[in-house]
Amino acid sequence: YFSQPPLPPRLTLLPFPLPSLDTTFTVNMPVDLDVLVAQAKMAEMAERYEDMTAAVKQLAEEKPELTVEERNLLSVAYKNVVGAARASWRVLTSVKAKQSDASKLAIIDSFIAKVEKELSDKCAELLALVDHLVKTNPDTQATVFYLKMAGDYHRYLAEFKQGSERDGAISNARDQYERAQKAAEDLKQTDPIRLGLALNYSVFYYEIIQESKTATDIAKSAFDSAISELDTLQEDEYKDATLIMQLIRDNLSLWNADAADQPVTENDGTEVEEMS
Repeated sequence: YFSQPPLPPRLTLLPFPLPSLDTTFTVNMPVDLDVLVAQAKMAEMAERYEDMTAAVKQLAEEKPELTVEERNLLSVAYKNVVGAARASWRVLTSVKAKQSDASKLAIIDSFIAKVEKELSDKCAELLALVDHLVKTNPDTQATVFYLKMAGDYHRYLAEFKQGSERDGAISNARDQYERAQKAAEDLKQTDPIRLGLALNYSVFYYEIIQESKTATDIAKSAFDSAISELDTLQEDEYKDATLIMQLIRDNLSLWNADAADQPVTENDGTEVEEMS
């Protein structure tokens, strides 16, 4: 008989699995900024503004200083997403004011809460980007542009926030607008960014603070200062400046008519407030 080889000793199983060794590793691939710009432009053409905000958000996070074209893409993307939500909120609050049925009010309230959450999140997202960008851009035009945006998006929060949150949003909006106004003193009176700031700052006082005289003074001062310098502008500069000046004049006409208790067309004062 041949002898059998001895059996191996019985293995004792542990009551828990052995940890697996993670052999994977992450490679940080460089982001192609040109691709992000192209994606933002394509999304704008297709009117897919959520996709556009995703592209410009990544661009702003990756690139310390945006070009004029890139910061305009940033503005357009968030303006359309937030603008749509603001319009929805206005419709819902208007419907709620006319509704008395408790079951329907509950449905409306749930929609309003959803829209307000979306507005809060998207405004906070933009404000974080602007806070980063304004610190990395020494250019005066860029600084005014970003500070104006910060004022605008705090103002949007003030439109629907309540209590101390609204007070905070108002205070933040005023601070950012005032910082922008101070920085804009180095720009020409006819600079479109400076004019756009005056336009939105005046809307802030008229709609949020409800100080019509201050709003009118801001708008009229910007308009009068710019009109005296129009003759010195080139054709393209002239068109850009007069476009915003027309919006300022429209608001002044609306507000003056309102002050005189004259009938005005339906307009809450914000439909002509901004430039992309």
